[in-house]
Amino acid sequence: MPDWTEEDLCLKRGHVVIAGVDEVGRGPLAGPVTAAAVILDRKRLPEGLDDSKKLTLKAREKLFDQIIATAKVSVAHATVEEIDDLNILYASHLAMQRALSGLGSIDHALIDGNMIPKGISCSATALVKGDSRSLSIAAASIVAKVTRDRIMVDLAQQFPGYGWDQNAGYPTKVHRDALERLGVTPHHRRSFKTVHNML
Repeated sequence: MPDWTEEDLCLKRGHVVIAGVDEVGRGPLAGPVTAAAVILDRKRLPEGLDDSKKLTLKAREKLFDQIIATAKVSVAHATVEEIDDLNILYASHLAMQRALSGLGSIDHALIDGNMIPKGISCSATALVKGDSRSLSIAAASIVAKVTRDRIMVDLAQQFPGYGWDQNAGYPTKVHRDALERLGVTPHHRRSFKTVHNML
């Protein structure tokens, strides 16, 4: 389970305002990549914070509401067009940079992954599997996941048949079959091989 170890190390180094950052949506064939940055309030910590992938939908939704109510949160996206122009790695970094900028002034960021996005305005630490290690990153992973899933549910109503309300744009059989049957939408990532080959 994630804990305060990484945040406490930052405090010992003199950092006071510490944000956790995570993104979701690198693998899907459609939709944006979404990042969240979260500054938790230790005195009002939601119970059960964990890596969003380890939580049920119901648990994520409940924790999302609690995080929004008790923490300082910023969410940002990189569009399908930006993903196609930049590539998915740099687009995900752009979303993280935007999410951090939305928090205002912070001292240090704990970033999920093995790379620190360029252009962020504070010092940072990259943590592999950070959403399983840091409570701040775990909270960010939940916010990013729930936010993006809701976007894909909305898009599924506009473009029925692809199953985005269930697969969130990931390349499931339902999604791939729909691509064959219905074709490519404006929300598909044309730089991704599966979609590119359809065109």
